[in-house]
Amino acid sequence: MTASAPPAGETGTARTYPSLRAAWIPLAALCLAFFVEMVDNTLLTIALPTIGRDLQGTTTSLQWITGAYSLTFGGLLLTAGSVADRFGRRRVLLVGLTAFGLLSLAVLAVTTTGELIALRAALGIAAAAMAPITNSLVFRLFEDQALRRRAMTVMIVVGMSGFILGPVLGGTALAHVSWQWLLLINAPIALLAVVGVRLGVAADRPDDLTSDALDLPGAALTILAIGLGCYALTSGVEHGWLAGPTLLVAAGALAAAIGFVVRERRAAHPMLDLRLLRLPIVRGATVAQLGTSIAMAGVMFSLVLHFQFAYGWSPVVAGLANLPFIVTMLAANPLTERLVTRYGSRVACLVGAGALTVGLAGLAWAVDHGYLAIAAGIVVMTFGLRTVMTICAVGLVDAMPENRTSLGAALNDTAQEVGSSIGTALVGTLIAALVVTVLPLGAWSPELIDSFYRGERIAFLALTVLVGAVALAGAATLDRRDPGGSAGRDVEGEAAVA
Repeated sequence: MTASAPPAGETGTARTYPSLRAAWIPLAALCLAFFVEMVDNTLLTIALPTIGRDLQGTTTSLQWITGAYSLTFGGLLLTAGSVADRFGRRRVLLVGLTAFGLLSLAVLAVTTTGELIALRAALGIAAAAMAPITNSLVFRLFEDQALRRRAMTVMIVVGMSGFILGPVLGGTALAHVSWQWLLLINAPIALLAVVGVRLGVAADRPDDLTSDALDLPGAALTILAIGLGCYALTSGVEHGWLAGPTLLVAAGALAAAIGFVVRERRAAHPMLDLRLLRLPIVRGATVAQLGTSIAMAGVMFSLVLHFQFAYGWSPVVAGLANLPFIVTMLAANPLTERLVTRYGSRVACLVGAGALTVGLAGLAWAVDHGYLAIAAGIVVMTFGLRTVMTICAVGLVDAMPENRTSLGAALNDTAQEVGSSIGTALVGTLIAALVVTVLPLGAWSPELIDSFYRGERIAFLALTVLVGAVALAGAATLDRRDPGGSAGRDVEGEAAVA
């Protein structure tokens, strides 16, 4: 390993770093890329009323302004990872960053909600070309497993900060500038990330890429399955689970998923070799990540309502109330490292899944006991989240053959995106069924607040049972050997993936 940055335009050179400090240029660039794609998930939420007035949009069109980004982003993750493993991770990331920056400038030409929806969908496509690759590349900056976990922790904290602070940053900015600036700011951030990637990340060596033909039918089927699946969950909350549109979209998602499995089993060069799922680390990490994202999205959705409506806090104050998520992710690093070093990744992941479950149960109790009780639940839950997410993210990438690392990161991100849709749909449905279908604007009555607390408690208890079962099952499935040991390198022989 070398402390100096490798030449970015050459192949076959040393590409790893001995410390996070030595890798600060590429690590900062990859974190910027990850931050901008995550913050864009929630940044415009706070601006929707303003956008509706300026562009004369309907309620449905405003929902699609945020939904279009999520659907294209989630649906294309696996495809983007597969493309990167064939044509070069650094190259695809640079293309995605450039497209993201240029598309963000196009907001200046937007005059209707339809144009903004199309722009958001295009931004989701560009973000999908960035998300799995940033995780794959940050993993490849280091050879030491402890450094990989620390770097992945930095990425997770930065990404979650963007997701959580999006409404805060958006609300603060709207007090001084027009809503268009919420997208325009992406352009200089993307430019900085491009410069950092070019300076600090070496181009992929041909030996690290696959020459297999791109599985276009598999890509189309996974886009349909994930995109329609996520939309079915949204439609269920909005129109009802037995409504015609919901059932039709769900049937389409199921048909596409079955078609994807059939295609991947028969294809000479599948996009996702399903034999990889036989590996305990791949199967267990994917399931555990699904659980963490269900928890994160469900809790975030509920607490937005809790802080802004039940407590009556402003969006900025409500966003700051979520800071325990970020602080805990940073502060938990020494404890997580100690757990992994002493007991191994499987036991550490089980501990994390247990803490996640206990934290959710604590939140169910805390809903009507004040903010400090809620913050305590957030701290316990986030320690579990941070531990499971980091171990599983590193494990999924490390379990892949050298020419499939972006696909491993894409599998990780896809599990998180699907889990986020499930968590939001679950809590949204329970709140609508147990409290009120349409949340009233303005101050809530004491009766409505009490009703919300009861519904929120049931929602958190449902999350406790579901997430506890999923996360603990996934963690228990992990290989007893640590990621980075022989389990990761057994893939080529065990799954026969070239």
